[in-house]
Amino acid sequence: MTITETERSQTGTFPTPARPGDDRFTGLAARIGAVAEKYSAEHDRDATFVTEAYDAMREHGYLALAVPEELGGLGASMRQVCYAQAELARHDGAAALSAAMHQYLTLMQGYRRRAGAPDAEGVLRRIANEGIVIATSGGSDWLWPATTAILDGDTFRVSGRKMFCSQSPRATVVATSAVLGEPGENAEVLHFSVPLDAPGVRIEETWNTLGMRGTASHDVVLEDVVVPVAKIAGRRPYGEFGVPLLAAAIHFAPVVGATYFGIASGARDIAVAAATAGSRGPVPHSAAPRIQRQIGLMDAGLRTAWWSLLGAVDELGDGYVVSPSVLATVMLAKRQAVTAAIEVVDLAMDVLGGRSYFRRAPLERAFRDVRAGTFHPLTPEATLIYAGKQALGDSGVSE
Repeated sequence: MTITETERSQTGTFPTPARPGDDRFTGLAARIGAVAEKYSAEHDRDATFVTEAYDAMREHGYLALAVPEELGGLGASMRQVCYAQAELARHDGAAALSAAMHQYLTLMQGYRRRAGAPDAEGVLRRIANEGIVIATSGGSDWLWPATTAILDGDTFRVSGRKMFCSQSPRATVVATSAVLGEPGENAEVLHFSVPLDAPGVRIEETWNTLGMRGTASHDVVLEDVVVPVAKIAGRRPYGEFGVPLLAAAIHFAPVVGATYFGIASGARDIAVAAATAGSRGPVPHSAAPRIQRQIGLMDAGLRTAWWSLLGAVDELGDGYVVSPSVLATVMLAKRQAVTAAIEVVDLAMDVLGGRSYFRRAPLERAFRDVRAGTFHPLTPEATLIYAGKQALGDSGVSE
């Protein structure tokens, strides 16, 4: 029996709604996912961008998911974005991870608007009304950007290279950072956004990777790019989180954690469908105690990961503020989701056995895609160290 993209279990699918309205946008995500799924194997094979999925996202307003309704968007909360992203990732991990990079930045702009940032509302309106798509280089140089900025009158001139710019073929803006002057202990990091069609900006197609091949996370090269001083959105010390990076990471963690959870949820459903349909002689495959235990173990991992994500979001509440303790909360939840997702996909492959090893099997791609979760900051190990430092009274963060 060959397992195809469409052979998924409809029994016990995760996540189930925890409260009314949680799954308000999962139907929308499923429709986009159905489009993405048709082309996912092709994009994975050729390392090409998930164009059709983004066409569907634009058509249905999915990229304005987290923009408040009064500004022209769909008004999704962080919880609702997590539910939608988990559903989209069940169909295509690359499409979901690409969108996650835009969604978390949109949520961050919503936070900045609530906190009184004067430019945030304009960004949100542009997402809803003009369809701008925001990419990020946050995972590229993290605390220590190598890109440099030189003050020139009332502008900065920025030069350097940014890696891991997911969805770069469809993005219109990249949110990034640069060191003012030379990198070093006393240097200052500037946070800003640059249009991808600005003079001096170009995309170099470098993305040829083990997994998540459809995200087209190419390099963005900046050569003497002009950034007005008035467009600097934040500043922080070199090598430290500071408020701008804390805000980004806090919104990043739940959305990306939900995305990897969704990949694992889809893998679990494929395994359940295969076990239900398969047999070994006269005995149904699903009657084997080992198979039953493996599926139970998958469900245990998925449920605890999802409870972790929802628990973290609930701890934030509606009036959350950017702080090291909030970052630790959401990063621990992301760690749980990512590590559980890897275990669940491995278990799903074990249930299918050798059939899962074929390239035509979607589990083979899930096996590769889900491992990308270990590389996003904070990595699983770095998360433990960060949480431990906080418990010992040292946040290591400039507040």
